Amino acid sequence: MSEIRQLVREALRRLGYGEATAERLVEPQAFLTVRIPVTMDNGAVRVFTGFRAQHHNAVGPTQGGVRFHPEVSEEFVKSEAILMTIKCGLAGVPFGGAKGGVVCDPRELSYRELERLSRGYVRAISQIVGPAKDILSPDGPTTSQIMAWMADEYSRMRESDSRAFVTGKPAVLGGVADRDRLVYRSAMILVEEVLRSAGFETAGSRVVVRGFGELGAFVASEVHRRGGAVVGLSDRYGALYDPEGLNVEQLLDRRDSFGTVTRLFQQRLAHDEVCAKPHDVFIATSARQPLDEKGAEVLQSKIALEVVPGGFTEEAYRVLERKGILVVPGLAAAVGPVIVSYFEWVQNNEGYRWPQEELEERLREQVVASYRRLRETIESKRVTPLLAAVMAGLQPTAEAVEVRGTP
Repeated sequence: MSEIRQLVREALRRLGYGEATAERLVEPQAFLTVRIPVTMDNGAVRVFTGFRAQHHNAVGPTQGGVRFHPEVSEEFVKSEAILMTIKCGLAGVPFGGAKGGVVCDPRELSYRELERLSRGYVRAISQIVGPAKDILSPDGPTTSQIMAWMADEYSRMRESDSRAFVTGKPAVLGGVADRDRLVYRSAMILVEEVLRSAGFETAGSRVVVRGFGELGAFVASEVHRRGGAVVGLSDRYGALYDPEGLNVEQLLDRRDSFGTVTRLFQQRLAHDEVCAKPHDVFIATSARQPLDEKGAEVLQSKIALEVVPGGFTEEAYRVLERKGILVVPGLAAAVGPVIVSYFEWVQNNEGYRWPQEELEERLREQVVASYRRLRETIESKRVTPLLAAVMAGLQPTAEAVEVRGTP
């Protein structure tokens, strides 16, 4: 939390805002802790702790995910709410940031216990949320089914169909069809725009992809389909490298449900070894094996993209910047889910579903505009990409705070 506060203060200082504005944005505007009793399948009652943080609503309703995870904490939720404001501002959507969560392990709960917990969470926070107040969205292990239960519970309480209260719902309940693919697609749109703006093309580029989960597999497949060579690929067990390009289609076929494939090969490399091999673009698609200082020191790429927050360590950022490598922080890629949730909210409010082609074109326009906003801030303010992302993301909320004034 202290690191986020420092970034917020530094970003606002460089933007020319005073201490009064900074004080209003270094902490969430509202925070709620709730206790949720749930009747378990064996008849016992277990009480879960839940949170909801709303950073600031100066530009519009707040919006953010709900995470069901054993490590959810007050500090985590507050920090993520601030980061969500930054993501919304960078994405160019009229939302403030919010975050919620419940301290639990969903894997230990039965289907019905999970439903009771999801509905109980909505009942507990119902007075501070709503389609014009605070919109819930999925996060991590929070599935579309969980979001459907939450939407249904809120609709029952309000005696109306309040679909716009929750995003990430199944398409049949007003959600965006094929949401996950659109989110992955947004990451690839960013990759293409970064390469284009740096004078590269996807076709002909030599790419190393770290992480082979759903996102990593999608990125590797799209790079290959567009004529790029995926020369390096890594998962939790190690890495593969081929200067002529790996057989991506074969690797996708052999990839298991946990997103691993390298242990099928005897001659695999360590994660840092593949970094030291010749390539043009390094793409981190997982926070489980982030690029660290050691890997950054030997990295041979010209461009390093963090398409998920946490893909690079803080030390790695400093090394990459010192080496003059073009760095794209995870905040730039995190706009994809935010934009898709915004589209769902708009469609629910309008009562109209856009054609898929129009949805994809709108997504492309906003992701490209978001990256250009980031580049303009880097160039005009002469700051690091990470600080530029925070500055560009906070600007709309900071301006709205000042325009609204102080009562």
